[in-house]
Amino acid sequence: MTSSSRNTPANRFTSLLLSWMNQLGPVLGLACVWVFFAVVEHRTAQASGLQPSFMSWHNQLLILLQTAVVGTAAIGATLIIISGGIDLSVGSTIALVTMVVAWLLRIGMPAPFAAFGGIYAGVICGLIIGSAVIGHLGRCAAIAAGVVLGAWAFWLGAGVIGTIVIIAVVSFVLFQLDRRFIPNVKLAPFIVTLGMWGVLRGVAKGFGNSQPIYPGSDSWLSNLMHDTPFGMKGLPVYGVWLLLIVAGLAVLVLKFTRFGRHVYAVGSNEQTARLCGVHISRTKMMIYGIGIGCAGLAGLLQFSFLQMGDPSTAEGYELKVIAAVVIGGASLAGGEGSIIGTLVGALIMSVIDSGCGALHLDNWIQEVVTGIIIVLAVAIDRLRRRRIEP
Repeated sequence: MTSSSRNTPANRFTSLLLSWMNQLGPVLGLACVWVFFAVVEHRTAQASGLQPSFMSWHNQLLILLQTAVVGTAAIGATLIIISGGIDLSVGSTIALVTMVVAWLLRIGMPAPFAAFGGIYAGVICGLIIGSAVIGHLGRCAAIAAGVVLGAWAFWLGAGVIGTIVIIAVVSFVLFQLDRRFIPNVKLAPFIVTLGMWGVLRGVAKGFGNSQPIYPGSDSWLSNLMHDTPFGMKGLPVYGVWLLLIVAGLAVLVLKFTRFGRHVYAVGSNEQTARLCGVHISRTKMMIYGIGIGCAGLAGLLQFSFLQMGDPSTAEGYELKVIAAVVIGGASLAGGEGSIIGTLVGALIMSVIDSGCGALHLDNWIQEVVTGIIIVLAVAIDRLRRRRIEP
C-alpha cells in the first residue's frame, strides 16, 4: 500500500480522532469516575438516611492530599516510562526516605538538611538503578560503597563535610576501577528495579529494626501535608502546591530542553537516538536519578503525612504510580507520555480510593480495580498503536 493511499481523508480523520482521544481521554475518564462515585454515594447515603460526603469540598481537598504523594512519584515515573524503562521500587524508596528523614531529625539535624538528605537518598537509589540498567555494575558498587562508608563515618562523628568527602573519594576511586577492569553487563529495568524493591524495603526495615522512627521534635517538614498557605482554611495543603511546582518544572524540562527531547528519543528508538548523537548512557543515568529522586521527594511528603519514618509504608504504591502514568496516556513501550496526563491519572486513582472509601468497600476491591485499570489502559494503548502504525 502506498503512502498516498494511506493518506486518505478517512485515515486522517481517524488519526486526528485518536490523537484527541489520547489527550482528552484521561480527562473524560476522570469526569466519568467522579460522576459515577458522586451519584452512587449520594443515592446510597440517602437510602441509609445519611449525609452524602463524597461531593463535599472537604472531601475534594482530601482527594488532592492523597494525590500529592502518588502524583509526585508518578512524575518521576513518567520520565522513566517515556524512556522505555520501568520502576518497581517506588514504594520501597518512599519508605526508605521516610526513615532517613526521621532519623536525621531525631539526631538533631536541621529540617532543611533532613529534607535534603531524604531527597539525596532517592537520587542515590536512582543512580544505582541507572548504573545497573546501562551495564555499569561497578558503578552500583561504587555508589553503594561510598554511601555505606560515608554513613559509617558520620555515625563515628566525621561530620557533614567529612562524610561528603569520604563518599566522593570512595566513589571516585571505585568509578575508575569500574572503567578499567569491570565489564559492562546490561540488565533489564524490570529486573533491576524488582531487585531494588526488595533491597530498599529491607534496608528501610533494617534502619530501624523493623520499627518506626519518630523525629522527636516538630518542624516545618511535619507540616507540609497538614498546613495550608497563610493558614487559610479551604485551600490545599503545602504538599499539593509542591506537587504542582514539580509538575510545572517537569513540563518545562520535557517540552523545552534538549534533555526532554532526548528522553522521548531514547524511548521511541534507542538505536536511532544513538545515531543522532544522543548519549544514551548519560541520558538514562539522568532519567533514573531525576525520576527516582522524585520518589524521594514523595517520601518527604509521606513522612510529613505520617509524621514519622515507617518502613512498611507505601506498600503497593508501585501499582498506583504505574497506573497513574499509563492512565495518563503514557505507553509502556516508551516514547509517549505527558506530565499533565499523569496528574490526571493520579487524580483518577485518588478519586477511586476516595469513592471506594465513601461506599465502605474493602481494600481488596480497590486493588482489583487498580489491576483491571492497568490491563485495560495497556490494551487500549496497544490497539491505538496498531491503528496508527502503517
